[in-house]
Amino acid sequence: MPNATATVAPAPQHMQALRRANEVRLARAELKRRVAEGSTTVAVVILACPWEVASMSISELLLSQRRWGSTRCSKFLASIGMTETKTVGSMTERQRRALAAMV
Repeated sequence: MPNATATVAPAPQHMQALRRANEVRLARAELKRRVAEGSTTVAVVILACPWEVASMSISELLLSQRRWGSTRCSKFLASIGMTETKTVGSMTERQRRALAAMV
């Protein structure tokens, strides 16, 4: 019998992607929950820009606040000349500070 050594093969790429997507989804859900209950603010999140928020749209983050619906979010972003689909991670430091001050 040949020498059989067990090697653990890495997970297929699609499984790694699914695992990563789940991590991001769960982290964002927890962050949104904290924003909704008031234990953290959108301004703090925008300034800190944690990894789970970097690829999140600004509107998605704003909508996680209490009493912020799509109309209020759209009007607010239009008033400052920012698109709803812009991601938090793509904002410059200056834009982050200005947005945090306005929220």
